[in-house]
Amino acid sequence: MKTRTVRSGRFAPALLASAIWVSGLLFAGAANAEDAHPESINLQLQSWTAVAEAKGILKEEFDKVGVRKVNLIAQSSGELLGAESAAVGGGTLAFAQRMIYPAFVQKANGIPAVIVWLSEASNRYRTPIFVSATNKEIKTLADLEGKKFGSSRISCYWSAPFEILNNAGIPLDSRLKKGRVRYENIESPAVAVQALLSGEKDATAGHLAANQFTSAYLQGKFRLIAGPADSGAYVNYAGRVSYFAHKDFAAKYPSVVKAFLRSRERARAWATDHVDEAAAIIAKALRLPENVAKFQITHLGQWDFMAGEPSAEAARTAIKQFQKWYVEHGDDILVDKRLSEAQIDAFIDGKFFLGGSHSIYGDRYSTY
Repeated sequence: MKTRTVRSGRFAPALLASAIWVSGLLFAGAANAEDAHPESINLQLQSWTAVAEAKGILKEEFDKVGVRKVNLIAQSSGELLGAESAAVGGGTLAFAQRMIYPAFVQKANGIPAVIVWLSEASNRYRTPIFVSATNKEIKTLADLEGKKFGSSRISCYWSAPFEILNNAGIPLDSRLKKGRVRYENIESPAVAVQALLSGEKDATAGHLAANQFTSAYLQGKFRLIAGPADSGAYVNYAGRVSYFAHKDFAAKYPSVVKAFLRSRERARAWATDHVDEAAAIIAKALRLPENVAKFQITHLGQWDFMAGEPSAEAARTAIKQFQKWYVEHGDDILVDKRLSEAQIDAFIDGKFFLGGSHSIYGDRYSTY
């Protein structure tokens, strides 16, 4: 992991644990003042934050609320999915980005977080099932029966194929019931890719716009065989992107949260209008080939530049419907990790949605 700051240049690479020392700055500042703010915050280094840093958007927005230093923390490709969630729970990151399924499970496991932003619905392109291009045996979903499927369990890489294969009548194995497709949890997407390409696993699912998958896909190493249904639970509920923060941080520093959300909206608008320049920025910041960075902006399955869901009630309904569908269809985690309707209602922090005291939606078109 490495960090860098908008104010002071780049830090040397460091382990996540060492970043926790910096996190003490997250909760520094005036404790009771209405304009309370930390002196410094840590954000994930990802496509939109790289653009927002390069174009001065982070500096402009966080200057308005008194935050003098913004550190961008990059996770290595070896990081396990979910590390960013633990970082929010421990105070290392101010915000974490996860899809609804893992965000929900981590909330049920006790992470003291609230959702401050939720995306629009997902789509069929975000998390397809694919096989190695050299695999001549598997041509359709039906051919996966009895085959080996490997992906990260607490992620879209499980929730999307869970629905796809259930609908096809060849469900994945679970700890409660043997299915018709052998399943193994592989927390690292990079390892899942290698397992697929080596033939150790027959199939996987993933975001084609994720760093671990994009290059191989663009090189023709993967062949897609199915995607989620447009009318399904994944597209409409589980595949939405969320940003969440520690509940104490969101309560103490709502203006800082709004600055973060305004920064994202401005970066999204600028990158959409300046794709080539944005791709060059992202490629340099994330050490990617420019064609990969451009794909991660323009592909229909990208997520860093999605529009938000303005309505807090619509966001709550999406999470309730997500839980209902997955429990009814035998999700072997959610049967034990359900949230009540009241808990789901509280999970969405309404002050950051339309009509809330710190919503960006009333002025979203004036953020360019």
